Amino acid sequence: MEVKIGVQHTPREIVLESAQSADEVELAVADALSGKAKLLSLSDDKGRKVLVPADRIAYVELGEPAQRRVGFGAL
Repeated sequence: MEVKIGVQHTPREIVLESAQSADEVELAVADALSGKAKLLSLSDDKGRKVLVPADRIAYVELGEPAQRRVGFGAL
C-alpha cells in the first residue's frame, strides 16, 4: 500500500510502499498523534524503517494496495 506523509516545514512529502495493512498504518498514526508514541514508525516493503517525529506530522495519506507490475513497460 502506498503511504504519503507530509512533514511540517518540509517542502517534500515522504512516499513509501508498505507491506503493512491500512489498519496497521492507521493504528500507528493514531498512536503517534495521541501521544502514546513520540515517533511514527513505518516499514516499507524492502524492510527499511521510516521514522517521523509525531509533532511534525502534517498529514498521512493512505493509497490503495499496490498491484504487482507485469511486463517490460516504463516504470
